[in-house]
Parts: sequence; C-alpha cells; structure tokens
Amino acid sequence: MAEYATLARPYGNAVFSFAKSAGALLRWSRLLNLLGAAVAQAEVRVMAESPDLTAERKVDQLATLCEEAMDEAARRFLRTLAGNGRLLLLDEVRRQFEALRAQEERVLDVEVYSARPLTDAQAQQLESALKSRFGKAVNLSSRVDAGLIGGAFIRAGDMVIDGSVRGRLARLEEALAQV
Repeated sequence: MAEYATLARPYGNAVFSFAKSAGALLRWSRLLNLLGAAVAQAEVRVMAESPDLTAERKVDQLATLCEEAMDEAARRFLRTLAGNGRLLLLDEVRRQFEALRAQEERVLDVEVYSARPLTDAQAQQLESALKSRFGKAVNLSSRVDAGLIGGAFIRAGDMVIDGSVRGRLARLEEALAQV
C-alpha cells in the first residue's frame, strides 16, 4: 500500500496543481472518482495490465468507459499514466488528489465507526468538537461496525481515536500481558 502511495504521489500532486490552476477541482474530483471506480473493476484491471495492448489502446478503452467526463487534458493525463505503466494507480491518485483538495478547501474528512448508528445530536456534537479541535470544516461520514461492541472508532485525517470497547479490551489485554 505504501508503495502505491509513493508511486502515485507525483501524479496526484501534478493533477491537483493542474486542476487548481484551471479552477476545476470539482470536475477533476469527479473524473478521478469515475476513473478510480473503473480501474477497481476486474475486467478493467485485466485490460490495464495486459501486455498485448498498447498504452494508447488502453487509454482509448478507459476513455470510452468514462466518455462523458473525458476531455483532452484528461486524455493526456491517462496517456502519461499508461505510458509509464501506472493506470492501476488511478484510485490512489484519486485518494491523494482528494487529500490535497480537502487541505486546500480546509475541509477534514472524518470517518466514524460505531457499534450503533449515531443520532443526529451525537453526529452534530462530534462534528462541532472536531471542527473546534482542527480549525477546519468537517465532512463527517458514519458507519456501523457491530464488532466494536460499543463506543466508536474515529479516523480524522492521519489521526485515529479508538474509543471502542474492542480497543479498550485490547489495551487491557496488553497491559495484563506485561504484568
């Protein structure tokens, strides 16, 4: 995973710079989401890895799948990736682009995993606390993970807050093992 991040970083930075200078962050975000979803499909991955297809043919096939979102700049971007054998990095490029976009727009994406669905009041309270702590607008998404037993697990950027019962039990087990 770290290797993909390292390989994708220059492409993510370049496409972000281009999109920012063109005033097209949202358009490129949508395009990269579409391309990332496309390469996540098994059939497209096989095509992208095929040694029998030229880079240009791979670009043409991928562009056909995403035809409504493609323009010449997007094709040039795909040609660069394909020419360097990096089409499978599209989803990681998307992740890095979105991180740069969130930083630019001063928005923090926060994922909350809880044992039960959050109430609206809990979500608003958590959003307010995180906004105050990080000084950024918060884009909160929550998911239910019954395996947590209780509490919540929060991922906010690079920070992880494990307030789950499962996490507490794991820490207790570690402490007891050291005794």
